[in-house]
Amino acid sequence: MFVSKEEIQLLYADTDMMGVMYHANYLKWLELGRSALIRDLGFSYIEMEEAGFYAPVYDVQITYKTPLRYGDQAHVYTWVEENGGLKTIYGYEIKNQRDEVCAVGQTTHIVVKKENFRPVQFKKAFPEWFAKYEEVKKK
Repeated sequence: MFVSKEEIQLLYADTDMMGVMYHANYLKWLELGRSALIRDLGFSYIEMEEAGFYAPVYDVQITYKTPLRYGDQAHVYTWVEENGGLKTIYGYEIKNQRDEVCAVGQTTHIVVKKENFRPVQFKKAFPEWFAKYEEVKKK
C-alpha cells in the first residue's frame, strides 16, 4: 500500500475559541492529502478537469482523536482505501509531531462529466489512473 505524506501548515487563524484547530479545517487538510497523493502518483487533477471531468466528494467521514493546537507540527497521511468502478475511497490520518493520531477520515469520490455531473466509470475515463490506484490501494 502506498501512503502519501504532506505537511499541514497550522495557522493561528485556523483555531477556535478553545485554542484548538477548528473542526472544519480538517476537511481542508483531507483535500490537501488527496491532492498530494494524486501528485505523488504522477497524475493531475487539473488535467482531469481539462479532459472534461470532476471528482466531487460523495461522502466524508472524520473522527477527531487528539486536538491540534497552534504551534503543533502536523502531517496528513493519505492512501487509496478502495477503488471501485464508480467510486474511490481515500483513507486519511492526521498526526502531530509526537506521532499521535489527531484525526482519521475517509472521503468517497465519484468521477462525473463536467457538463452534466453524470457519473462515469473511473476505469473507462482514466484507465491508467485507475490501474495505478489498483496497484497501490490498501490490500
